[in-house]
Amino acid sequence: MDYFMELFLGGLTRGSIYALIALGYTMVYGIIELINFAHGEIYMIGAFTALITISVLTMLGLNKIAILLIAAVAAIIYSSAYGYTAEKVAYKPLRSAPRLSPLISAIGVSLFLQNYVLLAQTSDFLPFPNLIPQFKFLKAYGGIVQSSEIVIYVTTAIVLVILTFLIKFTKLGKAMRATAQDRDMAMLVGVNVDRVISFTFVVGSATAALGGVLIASHIGQINFYIGFIAGIKAFVAAVLGGIGSMPGAVLGSLVLGWTESFFTGYISSDYEDVFAFLFLVLILIFRPSGILGRTDTDKV
Repeated sequence: MDYFMELFLGGLTRGSIYALIALGYTMVYGIIELINFAHGEIYMIGAFTALITISVLTMLGLNKIAILLIAAVAAIIYSSAYGYTAEKVAYKPLRSAPRLSPLISAIGVSLFLQNYVLLAQTSDFLPFPNLIPQFKFLKAYGGIVQSSEIVIYVTTAIVLVILTFLIKFTKLGKAMRATAQDRDMAMLVGVNVDRVISFTFVVGSATAALGGVLIASHIGQINFYIGFIAGIKAFVAAVLGGIGSMPGAVLGSLVLGWTESFFTGYISSDYEDVFAFLFLVLILIFRPSGILGRTDTDKV
């Protein structure tokens, strides 16, 4: 039973991180139907920004919680700036172009950011300090769950609630939904579509950066390539849940995380990615639009 719970919680941790990245994928797709393949690199840049910030703040003698919070804020701001810039430079000029053009541009941005961090930092894995203190109440569970995992679960839940409230009950959220349904009509009724799209990229980048900080703190190391694998997995999760649907992105992420965890735990870790993509294929055979996907345009 302990082993089952260990696998369950491990899958929940993976799924929560995938969800923080997949939310950005699904929000951008819901608004402009673009697969932003550079999104995983934003996640990676967030982790590196946090590491650099932690290194500086540690020398100032601040306590661990303060250092982690400041590092997370710095990562969110810096990564959001990258997301905003990428949208303005690489995607906005191609909105009227054939749909393949922005997709190729996204791949180009992804490769650029990977090599930029590689040259600016290093190709080696760098240690990332775990600044989250061990919660005392977890001792009763025999170390099955770590405090960093609890923080990941809670943070993902809070982010989902905030984004749901933002989209469903705020003026900007209504503008996002209007843009997703019909961009031209939204412009005719006074919606600033450019601002809505830029805001979507900023919010998606912020959630990805937060995921990068949390998983780096949990695993204890990062390198320039972590964004590629995490980004692909999060994209798979978004498609699995129904890309364009926020609840679907979270559900798909959790399903993918548990699938990987249980298959690798009970069968073999050598085929982790095989299990994940095979499960995706099986789901899409019976649900081509994903678990919670819809065929209409109202997907945000």
